[in-house]
Amino acid sequence: MEQLEETIAHLSRTVDDLSDIVTKQQREIDRLTARVEMLMRREGEREAAGSGGIVIGDERPPHY
Repeated sequence: MEQLEETIAHLSRTVDDLSDIVTKQQREIDRLTARVEMLMRREGEREAAGSGGIVIGDERPPHY
């Protein structure tokens, strides 16, 4: 009987720990989703305004 009580206590603790981890991960997912949405909105506004893109590395600007 004592062994079962110890096992149940251990499993209860594990479930609580996992629940905390899932909660933290969901908050992080929500935060990252909001950032991606903000970046997508910002990029859409930039494209709509026609303000060109970013020059990467050795890429020459189009007037060359």
